[in-house]
Amino acid sequence: MSEVQLCIKLEMLIKASLTSSITLFIVTSVLAQKSPENNDSLISADLLPSLTIVGQQTANQRPVTTFETPISNLDFDPRVDMQSRNMAEAQGDLSIRGGTFENTGIQVGSATLIDPQTGHYSTELPIAPEMLGEPKVLTGADNALRGFNSSVGTVSYSWSEITKRGSLTIGGGDHNLNFQRIHNAITGAYGDSEDWTWGAEIESSRSESDGTIPFGDHSFDRTSSRVQLLGPDSQTDFFAGYQDKFYGWPGMYTANTERKETEDYQTQLYYFNHMQSYGEGSTWEASLFHRIITDHYILKRDVPLWVMGSTQWAGYHEAEISGVAFSGNHFVNENLAINYHTQFASDQIDTYTEYNGTRYKGLDRGNFTSREYFKFSLLPEYKIDTSENEKFIIKAGATFDDTNRNSSKVSPIFRVTRQKINDDSYTETYLGYSGSSQVVGYTAIGGNDSGGLFRSNHSLDRETSKTIEFGHLIKKDGWKLDSNIFYRWDDDLTDWTYFSGDVNRTANPVDTKTFGFELVASKKWENFEAIASYSYLKKKEDYKKTDFVGSFYALNYPENRLTLGVIWDPIDSVQIRVDNEWRKQRKNAIRTGPDSAFNSHLAASYYPAKFNDLELFLAYDKPWDEEFQDIPGTPGRGDQFSLGATYSW
Repeated sequence: MSEVQLCIKLEMLIKASLTSSITLFIVTSVLAQKSPENNDSLISADLLPSLTIVGQQTANQRPVTTFETPISNLDFDPRVDMQSRNMAEAQGDLSIRGGTFENTGIQVGSATLIDPQTGHYSTELPIAPEMLGEPKVLTGADNALRGFNSSVGTVSYSWSEITKRGSLTIGGGDHNLNFQRIHNAITGAYGDSEDWTWGAEIESSRSESDGTIPFGDHSFDRTSSRVQLLGPDSQTDFFAGYQDKFYGWPGMYTANTERKETEDYQTQLYYFNHMQSYGEGSTWEASLFHRIITDHYILKRDVPLWVMGSTQWAGYHEAEISGVAFSGNHFVNENLAINYHTQFASDQIDTYTEYNGTRYKGLDRGNFTSREYFKFSLLPEYKIDTSENEKFIIKAGATFDDTNRNSSKVSPIFRVTRQKINDDSYTETYLGYSGSSQVVGYTAIGGNDSGGLFRSNHSLDRETSKTIEFGHLIKKDGWKLDSNIFYRWDDDLTDWTYFSGDVNRTANPVDTKTFGFELVASKKWENFEAIASYSYLKKKEDYKKTDFVGSFYALNYPENRLTLGVIWDPIDSVQIRVDNEWRKQRKNAIRTGPDSAFNSHLAASYYPAKFNDLELFLAYDKPWDEEFQDIPGTPGRGDQFSLGATYSW
């Protein structure tokens, strides 16, 4: 990097569920109870975590294995499918509606934090969960409008308001697990104004264990900090975070368990965000970020690099990404509003591989090692009031995607929504059509296209996606039912495949047609909450070759999936949380284990009456003897038990 580039970067930074029978027992026991005559016997909502109808989609809010990350609670979320190596905090791929992890964006504020090398690293956010709001999953027209280089869906987070609080957590478990975490936030008045406040918070977390299987160890460290200025109509955030992560897993990417693979990478994130409301219901948000990811991958940790003839292979990558985004909703009048979103990003990657002690070119065998991205979306909406409690909202617009290395794409967006509010219920019905597109990462296009472990394809171009969807939502008396049906066409989707005669995987395009149905229901009683879901996916694919053998990602999806999460307060000071998932995966020639699985996450918390600020907790993840492979050919994680304590102030 030149001195000029370095100065520019620095300036930017500176400015800048026990078995199903147990679950059934809990449910039937609670439903048989009479509602308490008053709420005095219940623990306050401020003390115990709770499901929220519009936000949290799982019972558990804390992972069993290590410190919490923004994506930790998405493992049982009905809206996404998490495919993990080791535990989710080690490496968690997120797919939405049968897409691949490459088609899923991670958005903070108004900006999507892309990783140019691979979508495996998109979830690497060195951000404490307290600093973010509940995740929203954007699909269809919403993703077309706000997503960036994510053709199927986006997991979107907002920056939370800082509140004066703190906590200290320590814990451990089997497999030599130990973890520690501290978080503290302070607030105060800004000057003499009663309308302005400031806040600051800092967090530090670490975790390590030997892993649930041999060579599945990990070591994590994270430090994140934020300063906030809060006004009557605005919120401004300055963030800096760093994360150091090491983990191992046999056959992590190669699906060969004889290879004791490891990943060791460091993530830096610097972020500025400003939200502003104005006029009658108008808002805008601006985001500026700089991200650095350094990765060191080793194929066989048990084989030294310096031993000639050891067939050792390692990859080294450093990617830098900078971006700016601007989005909002402008209220024109009571019938007309304009939604908009734009983002610009640039990246560069420095990489090399090492084989038997000799260094070779890495991901610079393609046509470029840097790229610029641009997207602009415009979606006007028109509201028609048909009665006092009913209205229609018509949205029609388009999005423009472009890079300096690929062709551009204009995609339409259309959605019509009917909203009706009654005295005791709210219903929403919508029909929409949308298009989106993205370009592929450097691992797929920039590496060796004639050999190697991961064979690239330099001819891969822009991926396009078209979706038509119909949905219905009803909320009434503490329960919610959300359903949708969709059909999606994906053209030139990048997948990692085997064809007849292949020794290692190759990046190849595939055209797919995906039909899906999703149903999510939640209900809240006095001392009991539940959320259940069912999803169905069916995909038809065309790899444009007759000798296709197997797919690692595009055909790795659940054809049927059920989830059930419950939160139960049986007595004062005790809370039980259970998440369950059953899935039936599509058959895959690469998978060596079963095609179906039943997973659970059991947890309980005790809040001693004499110590209002103390929580004692225990958790058990994957208690059943399952050999299901999240990634075909790659071992699934084993069971993990943990216990610990959190003191809050």
